[in-house]
Amino acid sequence: MTDKTDTPLIGITMDSEEAGGYSKFPWYALRENYCGSVVAAGGMPLPLAHEPELANQYLDRISGLVITGGAFDVDPSLFGDGERHETVVTKDRRTEFELAVTRGALERDMPLLGICGGQQLLHVVLGGKLIQHVPDEIANCLAHEQPNPRDEVGHEVTVKEGSLLASITGNLIFGVNSAHHQAAKDEPKGVVVTARASDGVIEAIEAPAYTFCLGVQWHPEFFITPADEKIMHAFIAAARNYNS
Repeated sequence: MTDKTDTPLIGITMDSEEAGGYSKFPWYALRENYCGSVVAAGGMPLPLAHEPELANQYLDRISGLVITGGAFDVDPSLFGDGERHETVVTKDRRTEFELAVTRGALERDMPLLGICGGQQLLHVVLGGKLIQHVPDEIANCLAHEQPNPRDEVGHEVTVKEGSLLASITGNLIFGVNSAHHQAAKDEPKGVVVTARASDGVIEAIEAPAYTFCLGVQWHPEFFITPADEKIMHAFIAAARNYNS
């Protein structure tokens, strides 16, 4: 019999859509490579339905949490911004659930990986603010919604020496894909910005008070570079140790 620490159960948040397209009724969505990358790194993926009241029961069962991205934004009121950019689209039920499960994971010091919009939500939970629309706030910014396919490099990031991310990847400069119009804006107490793009946009954050709390603005689940694979393997290793 395989012990659960050998193949840790990893909760993965899903996206949600209203009726139309796939179904005449509301439906959940999750790209296959979110699950596939967890499996490739040695974990067992468990997609999580948006049920805030079940957050603690999910957390009782899983050993690591992935907060995924999606074509929506965190409500600006959650980080104290009284104005909403015209491009902002929210999914309130999804955000309510992700806030509950992320806060619960942090309380348990459970390994947590925020990806793209998941990094942004993690940043807000940790007390940070967001840039609501990068092109409006960053002069001469890169194409953070890259025109080339998402399974290709869009730009490079520079990683902070001595950071968790640097220790995982063994590299201070590498290419990433890019599919976002918002980004972390600041560096609140307890958060360390550990990667930036050449235009200054924050690309990774960490919370050193926790055993493994990492947010990346790109999508490592595509395994575009060795750095991506190392991130997923390090996260699964931390989840395995969580139960040991």
